[in-house]
Amino acid sequence: MTNAQKIGFIGGGNMAEALIKGLLAGSFPADRIMASEPSDLRRQHLVEEFNIELADSNFALMEDCDIIVLSIKPQIVGEVLEEVAGAYRNEKLIVSILAGVPSASIEKYFQGDPRVVRVMPNTPALVGEGASTICRGRYSSQEDLNVVKQLLESVGLVQLIDERQMDAATGLSGSGPAYIYTVIEALADGGVREGLRRDIAHALAVQTVVGAALMVRETGEHPAILRDQVCSPGGTAIAGVSTLEKNGLRTTLMEAVATSAARSRELGSA
Repeated sequence: MTNAQKIGFIGGGNMAEALIKGLLAGSFPADRIMASEPSDLRRQHLVEEFNIELADSNFALMEDCDIIVLSIKPQIVGEVLEEVAGAYRNEKLIVSILAGVPSASIEKYFQGDPRVVRVMPNTPALVGEGASTICRGRYSSQEDLNVVKQLLESVGLVQLIDERQMDAATGLSGSGPAYIYTVIEALADGGVREGLRRDIAHALAVQTVVGAALMVRETGEHPAILRDQVCSPGGTAIAGVSTLEKNGLRTTLMEAVATSAARSRELGSA
């Protein structure tokens, strides 16, 4: 990515903020970043926190920027794209982080050969530990894909996938933080039930999940192997794991991914 490019965010919510933070941390100049955002409170926050430029309208942002990131709700994508279509030129690159919306559904709003790269990020990008998947639209190039990959690598891990796999990625990594937050909350509640103070239980639950995830990442071992290393014969961990299996935690998490993926497909067909 060159500093000659100007990046604009249509929508200034959490994911846009995460990407802006990543760009700035990678020494991308703030005066090459623009956002359009209807909320006065969010606009004020973006300026005070990052000193970026605010556009007067979505149309003005499309006119002025080389890379346009669509970081809005999927339900309003048609309204927004109709508004900005007249400002689009083929030399501009559109990056969509809209859950469930196929690249073809974006391309149809623009004339020529609109370059679209579709992305599914997740909220841990806010702390530089995001997990993102990306794929090319019909008219985008490998160079376009590389530019977007570089952008997302500033906030975490990036995996290249086919567009037909995007709904699955939405169910797993896009929605996955919500599942893990629920697990952390439940672990802490279990500690409180067994007599730990709430603050201590919360701290232990958070660090246990962080540590376990890092063990998987850093060792490269399969999670089942690492689990077996904790579960000594007749011990406390195997007793707990037995309860998880008996109550269907594994199946429940798998079904959560499937249900989220199905909802992503629904959003794309709406």
